[in-house]
Amino acid sequence: LGTVACTLFLTVNGFYSSSDDVVELTPANFNGEVLQSDSLWLVEFYAPWCGHCQSLTPHWKKAATALKGVVKVGAVDADQHKSLGSQYGIRGFPTIKIFGSNKNKAEDYQGARSSQAIVDSALNSLRSMVKERLDGKSSGSEQGRQSSGGRKDVVDLTDDDFDNKVLNSDDIWLVEFYAPWCGHCKNLEPEWAAAAAEVKEQTKGKVKLGAVDATVHQMLASRYGIQGFPTIKVFRKGEQPEDYEGGRSKADIVARALDLYSDNAAPPELLEILNGDILKKTCEDYQLCIIAALPHILDTGASGRNAYLKVMMKMAEKYKKKMWGWLWMEAGAQMDLEQSLGIGGFGYPAMAAVNYRKMKFALLKGSFSEQGIHEFLRDLSMGRGSTATVGGGALPNINSVEPWDGKDGEV
Repeated sequence: LGTVACTLFLTVNGFYSSSDDVVELTPANFNGEVLQSDSLWLVEFYAPWCGHCQSLTPHWKKAATALKGVVKVGAVDADQHKSLGSQYGIRGFPTIKIFGSNKNKAEDYQGARSSQAIVDSALNSLRSMVKERLDGKSSGSEQGRQSSGGRKDVVDLTDDDFDNKVLNSDDIWLVEFYAPWCGHCKNLEPEWAAAAAEVKEQTKGKVKLGAVDATVHQMLASRYGIQGFPTIKVFRKGEQPEDYEGGRSKADIVARALDLYSDNAAPPELLEILNGDILKKTCEDYQLCIIAALPHILDTGASGRNAYLKVMMKMAEKYKKKMWGWLWMEAGAQMDLEQSLGIGGFGYPAMAAVNYRKMKFALLKGSFSEQGIHEFLRDLSMGRGSTATVGGGALPNINSVEPWDGKDGEV
């Protein structure tokens, strides 16, 4: 009865045990054992209920013993590990794949199902792999994620540090759950890495992109119900994670990250240009800095100036996801800056949008109103409108002035 029970267990749950020379492969160890290996691998994809697979088993074990120390022989229960079977297009059982120099391109084994034929084929493949190395062709065993240099802004997350880094963080996280053998994950990786760098810059690190190798950190994958790869989830402190439903290009990922950031971000601060440091830091830190020259306080009084500032603050709120800097100055206080931006020719108030990196600017030529400024900034966002080079090719020296005290001016 014990023998019968053992036989039934093996039939239902798999053909190989730890005492065999066949390596049982799963999504958890496939990357490390096969794809990261310099060895030649023969891998059988089988189903326990498959009669042809049962017939192959003694030959596969015998071949594995004969090739021990020379060629690695493995087996995947593709009925249990459907993700691996799907990744390699397994449609029937048993299917045998040969993983040689280029692990990205596994070859189909086309030979007979006897131990002798399997060994002969393995040695032929091994001979070809050695010849490629002798001829100086690079090995294809370099698999998995890019080197840290190519994805330095993507945070690798593990079972041990996920809660501390993500769940306890005040930052917003977009987390990709991936499998190293997954083709769609490989396609996503360069987009994810490029997006991480841009998102870090544009949100000042307030939105982060992370990655979890779900084949290694299976507790996390199970915890969040990961069924396929890649799966992307959004994490915000104190909230349930939500599925990322956007596109998989860099532009799509960045756009979603900026939306998440702007939903929680306060509008940018509207600063008076009091000295050169305020101007330089604001324009350096942001893609664009919006500079307004408001009429002299004697011309408008406090109520008139506050009305203009209120319009600017509404526009800063409306365009906060653009992460632009917002500045203002009193007409005549910074004449060199006005001249370099061509301000004043249309009277006051006036407005310019400055790209500090390119030293280019555009002028508001419509009304200084919510509608007029909105149309001006909308056209800039869409790449429309004319631009000019900042006079002198650089921002001029700035006079140090006292901040406005919020009161009417005195003659």
